[in-house]
Amino acid sequence: MAQITEVAPDLFRMTTFLAPFDLQFSQFLVRDEQPLLFHTGPRALFADVHAAVASLIDVRTLRWIGFSHFEADECGSLPEWQQVAPQADAVCSLVGKLVSVDDCLALRPAKGMADGEVLHTGRYRFQFLATPHVPHCWESGLLFEETQRTLLCSDLFHQGGNGEPVTHSDVVGRCRDVLMEYQQGPLANYLPYGTLTDSTLRRLAALNPQTLATMHGSVFVGDGTQALHDLAQVLREVLGGGRTLTTPSP
Repeated sequence: MAQITEVAPDLFRMTTFLAPFDLQFSQFLVRDEQPLLFHTGPRALFADVHAAVASLIDVRTLRWIGFSHFEADECGSLPEWQQVAPQADAVCSLVGKLVSVDDCLALRPAKGMADGEVLHTGRYRFQFLATPHVPHCWESGLLFEETQRTLLCSDLFHQGGNGEPVTHSDVVGRCRDVLMEYQQGPLANYLPYGTLTDSTLRRLAALNPQTLATMHGSVFVGDGTQALHDLAQVLREVLGGGRTLTTPSP
């Protein structure tokens, strides 16, 4: 079964370390009136993640299944989750719903969210943030829990190895190390650096997150604003050749 850690009130990190990839894969469960699972994990991990969720809630009560973008570790086992949780609907960007999720994956129509729309799960409020190409893909989006100031940030702050569940120490340096390593092999340009990158990261930083719940690596608790500004600098240096790309004025 996946390792379970409560990283914020009612927010549980469920993590599996896959040694061949030297990488952790985490899913996050919000235990509330309408439970939310963010990231499904790939199909190969479904049994382990299911066991972890079942130890925290009655799986049949799962209401929402959220993810950032269309990728195996984000939403690969969505059909399996919807089979065991008959009330669970996918939550994604409106673009994701229209171009991929409803046609290719979901057993029921997804809830496609517009930028700034809020999902209420009971005690908690999740603002949906449309973040095209951050971390990846046109349909990308993130969820920000406004009560505890937690950013469910998908592949941002990706770290290698089997690190501690939660850290107050630097995660940006760890992320830089992974990106530098990936640039030397087939996973080069894992995160795109484009005209929307800096403005999106500034927007996320302005939310003043206190917890950064990343899929790969330790959850960071601390000054999320500074961490996001530091991450932007790393992406510029490693992936953008030190250049700041901006969206042209009309």
